[in-house]
Amino acid sequence: LALYFHIGEREEKCIIEDVPSDTLVIGNYKVQRWDTHKQEFLESAPGLGMFVTVTTPSADVLLSKLYGPQGTFSFTSYLSGEHIICLQSNSTRFVAFAGSKLRIHLDIRVGEHFFDESVVQAKDKVDEVNLRLEHLIEEIHHISKEQNYEREREEKFRKTSEETNSNILWWAIVQTLILVSIGIWQIKSLRDFFISKKLV
Repeated sequence: LALYFHIGEREEKCIIEDVPSDTLVIGNYKVQRWDTHKQEFLESAPGLGMFVTVTTPSADVLLSKLYGPQGTFSFTSYLSGEHIICLQSNSTRFVAFAGSKLRIHLDIRVGEHFFDESVVQAKDKVDEVNLRLEHLIEEIHHISKEQNYEREREEKFRKTSEETNSNILWWAIVQTLILVSIGIWQIKSLRDFFISKKLV
């Protein structure tokens, strides 16, 4: 997931990331500040910090830390589900910038294990093959976790659909019984009325 968005200073912006359990999530961000004189976003925003908060599906705070104008944060999920990642700018030095418009570039990678090419180049061919195999095995484990998580979500969705269909069926049966009962009661009332008036 790579995106950018605009916020005001000290304004909070949250995104929701659906993450399987026991999965590494790495986020890279960069803050740019709007320059009113040049009418453009500057490449850096000195004096600005970024407060990052990560909340689990059970509303536990997994990460809460103040970073600089550019940085990397990471966390490992222990629950599967929607994790809320919130970023809020925080002026660390220059209060004069308060209220200015900021552009946040955010790149979030879920379950990635980085492969360090410099380490591979320093090793011989056998070690290189071993490192690449280990990296592939980690990727396979991550894909397997993703598939299991999607399977759990599909099963939960199917159960919800079946329960909803069952409720709809029972509601239709109850409605039919009520309508039949009202019809029988109306016929009986009309019959009794006609008999009392000696029309039948």
